[in-house]
Amino acid sequence: MKCILLCAGYATRLFPLTENFPKALLKVGKKPILGHIIDQVNEIKDVDEIFIITNNRYYKHFVEYVSNKNNIKKIEVINDYTNSNDDRLGAIGDTKYVIDKKNIKDDLLVIAGDSLFEFNLNSMIEYYKLKKASCVAAQYIEDRELLKRFAVATVDENLKILELIEKPEHPNSNIGVYAIYLYPKEVLKLFDSYFKDGNKCDAPGNFIEYLYKRENVYLYMFKERFFDVGTHESLAEVNEIYE
Repeated sequence: MKCILLCAGYATRLFPLTENFPKALLKVGKKPILGHIIDQVNEIKDVDEIFIITNNRYYKHFVEYVSNKNNIKKIEVINDYTNSNDDRLGAIGDTKYVIDKKNIKDDLLVIAGDSLFEFNLNSMIEYYKLKKASCVAAQYIEDRELLKRFAVATVDENLKILELIEKPEHPNSNIGVYAIYLYPKEVLKLFDSYFKDGNKCDAPGNFIEYLYKRENVYLYMFKERFFDVGTHESLAEVNEIYE
């Protein structure tokens, strides 16, 4: 299994902090957000390689971070050579970029590089092996306004997705989907057809919306905390919690 960490966004809501420095490397507690994620990925025996995909503006920061990190798994930083929001590839575009560039033919774990979560990834891996199909992390969210910022899913009794809408104006359930995905290697070819069909390159939930209509996709439901570090206020709040 390979792991892609999506770190190519420009985090404009956190300017000036992130104008020339990546959000994923902002510290929460005593280490960067990305460090918390990598520590989790390091515990997954199935993962043998980690790819950090970033943009041209932040590339040197990730290279420096990786060069100074004594990691137990191989990590490679990949530059998508974009320089601003105007030419960005988007989360789905960056995922496909890495799949193509590294010729990935293994099962794939994809995580947004600003995800700060407290559930154990190994539990999700075991669930994925049980389902033998694509899985995405999800949680019950009671705040209806907060739900509008997520992909929202409805499911059957086995947690198979029946409908998923990215950032709906009127959420039809209280299940919010997070940017942590597990794909069987057979699914990776669908990234090609996704783009050939003219679909959007951004918001990773859009690919799940495309995928569940063609393949079984299941939700991995967790109860632990998950933090969306998207604003100065949320960053300060999370730092207070972690310290």
